[in-house]
Amino acid sequence: MKIWSRLKKLSIKQLLNLGVVFIQRPLLIRPTLKATSKTMSISQKEFGSAQHKNGKPNAFRHALWNILLANVAYTKNEAAATDWAEQVTTLHEKLAPNAPLETVMDLHNNMVGRQFFSETLDLSEKELIQFLKEKSSNAKQITKVEDVERYPNELVYI
Repeated sequence: MKIWSRLKKLSIKQLLNLGVVFIQRPLLIRPTLKATSKTMSISQKEFGSAQHKNGKPNAFRHALWNILLANVAYTKNEAAATDWAEQVTTLHEKLAPNAPLETVMDLHNNMVGRQFFSETLDLSEKELIQFLKEKSSNAKQITKVEDVERYPNELVYI
């Protein structure tokens, strides 16, 4: 599993940061791993290796991951659920840093995915995928970090 190979590469400090997040909600460790795996599986099925580039499929994957993470944390409080998704995905960006433009794009798409969470609560998996495919097909291209500010509610890609 790619998650375990990635964990092995983390420094002690990075592992401690990860531990701090998960110690707050230990019952979410397994569901978070499952949501992450499901995100990768769906994204691979829908887009193949294109999801690993910085295009629209990558925007889809980041939004989907945030929605699925919020879903596993959701009980009755949407804010707490999206907070969990934010903690996990922001930590991921810190543990696996990219170039500045890629990082801004990923963090932005994570945020937009969390915004979509409440809109997608009642959707089936098939409907959710279709919803996100439509949103990602309309993603806006950015060329510099400041560009994301022009698209506060839309997915972006490089």
